[in-house]
Amino acid sequence: MKTKDFLHQLDHRKVVVAIQKAEQKTSGEIRVFVSRKHIEAPVTVAQHHFLRMGMTLTRERNAILIFVAPRSNKFAVVGDVGIHKRCGDEFWRKLADEMRDLFLRADFTLGLIQGIGKAGELLAEHFPRRPDDVNELPDEVEHD
Repeated sequence: MKTKDFLHQLDHRKVVVAIQKAEQKTSGEIRVFVSRKHIEAPVTVAQHHFLRMGMTLTRERNAILIFVAPRSNKFAVVGDVGIHKRCGDEFWRKLADEMRDLFLRADFTLGLIQGIGKAGELLAEHFPRRPDDVNELPDEVEHD
């Protein structure tokens, strides 16, 4: 799929609202990045963007990036070391499974919303919202 078609179909406002809603339950941070490039190794590229976007700078090291490369029909979900320490591999499998089926049906907005919602639930279990919590990262969908 062409990235411009993906971005045109994507309801950015609903995705941002889903991020804001999910982050109300957790101190964790969730971001979405859409790449216009053809990607062979989505996890590697996602990790690069994770660093570039300053996602390792959260207080509890508990940020998640949902990376989508529509031109390659691939996506990846990566997170910081705080999540890996507490959640393990099962966390990532649940999150990817939540989105995969909807992406295969070309329901990208709902796929992201469901994935963001699941990320928020899983983060809330391990990183509940604190009284002094602040939004440490922007909620907007980023793309290149």
